[in-house]
Amino acid sequence: MSTTPSNPTNPTANPSASASAGQQEVTVVSHSTMLYWWPVWACGFLMAAITWFEGTLMSTVPDDTKASIQEVEVTADGKKEKREILIAPAKGKFPRATATDTMPSDPALHMSRQKSLGVIFFTVVLMVVVFTNIPLRGMWSVLIIIGIVTISLILHLAGLWDIILRYVRVLDVRVNMGGYLFLSSILFIIWILTICFFDRRIYIIFTPGQFRVCTEIGGGEKVFDTMGMKMEKQQTDFFRHTILGLGAGDLIVKTSGATNEHFDLHNVLWISSKVQRIEEMLGKKKVMETR
Repeated sequence: MSTTPSNPTNPTANPSASASAGQQEVTVVSHSTMLYWWPVWACGFLMAAITWFEGTLMSTVPDDTKASIQEVEVTADGKKEKREILIAPAKGKFPRATATDTMPSDPALHMSRQKSLGVIFFTVVLMVVVFTNIPLRGMWSVLIIIGIVTISLILHLAGLWDIILRYVRVLDVRVNMGGYLFLSSILFIIWILTICFFDRRIYIIFTPGQFRVCTEIGGGEKVFDTMGMKMEKQQTDFFRHTILGLGAGDLIVKTSGATNEHFDLHNVLWISSKVQRIEEMLGKKKVMETR
């Protein structure tokens, strides 16, 4: 008499849980200060679009060119109408497409009639240069904000804002559409390559129980245990981290043991959410180990 043996049970209690735990990881990438230059190319593209849709053109003219209103022929049948024209001086000439052309070339450079566009663009450039090169951490950020508000109130109470704005109106900075597009396109390409390629060579990958570190482009990874690991999040520069970085910050990781290691990852995007995910992942691992 023979009996059919029963199917053996799977020794793995919960394979899906172990597989998902093994696949869980959080990658933290350290970026260069190029991360904060996105307002420059964004503002440049915006100014180029405004200049294009405005539909005004610019032409370079000789010195002493005069604007006038005269009757000129505007149709093939010789009909004359009053139009606004520019009159070149006796020895001056308007631009030609080539040196052999006898007729002046038509205006082709797109230029806004609003002088404020150039002022706004270069103000953004100067602000990015200052905030990315001069750290204003902690109380410095608060003092700068308080100082700006205080000076603004003093100028308002003294009635000086009208005088200042009167002189600001004299400021006339203009860039044609090609200038905006050239600078913004080159900067955008550099920004994309830096953020998406070069910066991603310096990183820390956190997994349950360990983390892997690469601290230089082309360097190898070092593996450390998360037991006793300490993390510190720094978002002390309000202008750089909050305004330009849209929630970026610095992450400091310290290991424990005989050889303590110290890793600084600067300009980490969305640092608060990533630190929260790391803490939740490590907390779940501790709960699983205590079961």
